[in-house]
Amino acid sequence: MGLLTIETADHVTTLTLNRPDTMNPLGAKGDGDAFAAACDAINTDMDVRCAILTGAGRAFSAGGDIKAMKERTGTFGGTAPEISDGYRNNIHKVLRALYGLRVPLIAAVNGPAIGLGCDLACLADMRIASARAKFGVTFLKLGIIPGDGGTWILPRIIGEARAAELFYTGDVIDAATAQEWGLVSRVVEGDRLMDEARALAARVAAMPPHALRQAKNLMRQGRSISYDSALEMAANTQALMHLTEDHMEGIDALLEKRAPRFTGG
Repeated sequence: MGLLTIETADHVTTLTLNRPDTMNPLGAKGDGDAFAAACDAINTDMDVRCAILTGAGRAFSAGGDIKAMKERTGTFGGTAPEISDGYRNNIHKVLRALYGLRVPLIAAVNGPAIGLGCDLACLADMRIASARAKFGVTFLKLGIIPGDGGTWILPRIIGEARAAELFYTGDVIDAATAQEWGLVSRVVEGDRLMDEARALAARVAAMPPHALRQAKNLMRQGRSISYDSALEMAANTQALMHLTEDHMEGIDALLEKRAPRFTGG
């Protein structure tokens, strides 16, 4: 079964992890290529303004394929250098593809997001959780380390101390705790999750596409540059936005007291 189902409607692409019988594990051959192709298609399609990532069935993603780890096959088989390359060329390809999305990404976390699954959710710009969702980075319980960049991204979301607690204990937290800690912005009943995610995506997709992508880029770059550099980037980017048709449309809509109709011009 293929890893992803992909649907695009109303400027929003929904990526669904589609291995429900095994709780959407990752690490099979081709998983990295599947994500890279999907994210490249989104980035090159200016009609897409937002993306949603969710899971089929009862889980968002249980993380790496435990059966493959047990059997030491696929990404988790071979010598240490071969396993290292398996991460680089497959699992990390999934993560780099999501991190490289130029449009805002919403994670609609429908169930457990564990290990690599939690890392995927954390790469989203916004996270909404079902009340059934759970979050954990349980790598140490398996005798391995967080191998998917989670030690870089999770502290940026919930802070060093809480991230350390999750990494070092292997504890799994429920959706309410995740919201309290700032890991998700809201928790909804499971049958409302995708409606909430699509409603949020629609509000995002109503924004001008060029400015939307540039705003995400500025937020991303702001993690590693000085304030002076951020201001310089803002000045240069803003100059380009002032020359767009969407800027004029936004002004006209405000003056005419109507909703703007942004076209990407």
